[in-house]
Parts: sequence; C-alpha cells; structure tokens
Amino acid sequence: MQFAFKTSPQNTSWHDMLAVWQAADDIDVFESGWTFDHFYPIFSDSSGPCLEGWTTLTALAQATKRLRVGVLVTGIHYRHPAVLANMAAALDIVSNGRLELGIGAGWNEEESGAYGIELGSIRERFDRFEEACEILTSLLTNDTTTFDGKYYQLKDARNEPKGPQQPHPPICIGGSGEKRTLPLTAKYADHWNFVGGPPDEFARKRDVLHARCADIGRDPKEITLSAHVRLEPDLDYAKVVDEAGALSKEGLDLAIVYLPPPHDPAVLEPLAEAIRDSALTSKVD
Repeated sequence: MQFAFKTSPQNTSWHDMLAVWQAADDIDVFESGWTFDHFYPIFSDSSGPCLEGWTTLTALAQATKRLRVGVLVTGIHYRHPAVLANMAAALDIVSNGRLELGIGAGWNEEESGAYGIELGSIRERFDRFEEACEILTSLLTNDTTTFDGKYYQLKDARNEPKGPQQPHPPICIGGSGEKRTLPLTAKYADHWNFVGGPPDEFARKRDVLHARCADIGRDPKEITLSAHVRLEPDLDYAKVVDEAGALSKEGLDLAIVYLPPPHDPAVLEPLAEAIRDSALTSKVD
C-alpha cells in the first residue's frame, strides 16, 4: 500500500501549505499530494479563508519535483468540462506528467448558491457529471470532440497541446453512491476515492464497484482504490496507521492522510516514521 497527504487550502496560509509540500517532496513515503476544490471552508466556519484549489495546485506542482498532484475532487459544475480539460492538459504538461485528475458531481449548496452557480437536484448533478466524464475523456484523448447533450454542446472542439500522460492523466472519481457514482467510476475512472469510513463500509462499496466493473467487462484491478484517513489535531500518528492498516486488509491501495490546519511540515516526519515502522509500505521508487 502507498500513502499520500491532503492539505485542504482552508484556514491556512500559502506559506504554510508550501512548506508542507516542499518538505513532503523529500519524504519518499508520500506518493502524492492533494488539495480540494471549494471556495468556502468545509467542516468548519464557512466564513473563514480558503484558497482556490486548482491555482494553488499549479503553484505547488511547480514548487515540487517528485510528488504526484491532484485536486480531490473537482466539483464538475464549477467549470465547463472543456475548460477543465484545457486546465488538466496544461497542468499535466507543467508538472511533467504528475497530474491526477480528480472529479466529482458537486454537492456544496452554500457556495454554489452564493456564487449563483447552478447545482441542481441529485439527478441533474449526475446527469451533468456523466456528460462531463465523456467530454473530458474525449478532449484529453481525441483530436476533436463533438457532443450534443442536455448540459453541454461541443462542435469539433480541440484541446491542444495534450499532456504527456497517455491516453490522459489518470481520472479519479470521488464518492460512494451506488446508483450513479460507482457505475460511472467503473466506466471512466482509473482511481476511486472512498471519502472515508469504517473498513466494512469500504469493503461493501468496493464490492459494488467490482460488480459494476463486471457488468461492463472491465478488470477491477485497473482501478486504484484510495480512502481518506484523518490525522486529527491531537496528532495521534498510530491511529492513522491503524486505520490505514484496517482498510489495507480490505484491499485499499492508497491511504490519503488528511492533515489538520493550520498546516505544519513538522507533522510529516513523525507520520512517515510511524508508517515505516508499520511495514504497511516500502520505499517508493
């Protein structure tokens, strides 16, 4: 199993986030780093500070050399998928092929309503998300894309230059909905992110995903399985390792450790040491 970290750009400063990422780039235990895609803080006072996720990720990619980088996950309704495809191709290029393209249907009613960005009903969100998955995959792969959907219409659309990862950057879909999210993950994703929870719930959702892969004749081993595990403010590193280990027994490939704000690079070495001592991972080449 591999490990990653996540620094939500909320209730923190650019200086502190940058320090964490630059320190983590030199610690081989961490395979990747992630931000999120919100304009208001979540799980805290929403009136607090929050840096835009894709802008900060681009800067962090330039400030690092080894870590794979991603937004976990991009709310698809915030940006037209053709615009997002161009953003993804550009970031894949400037990061030298280190981008993971995280996407989701979107859920935050507060910030969507405040900005006048239509979120829609659950059904509308996923109908739009399904169209966006097809458009993104095509624009990142094909010379031109023509699409006539309910939410998006493209005519001979181009996206050049494309990034170095072929056929496109790995697509990560986040969420656990059994009716829409997991079938779309089986069809489009290279990576599925389980937002977090007990091992038995992860295992149940994993089995649903594998069943949806079987429905379309896809090998489920082609899809990386990740989950959030939280490092709480009490900095109980052993708890993080124990939770990751329990998920690993159910087939988890990548544990993404959610670091608490305000961000501090001092947490990284003790976390890495606890991971090394657990024998859950080996040195990343």
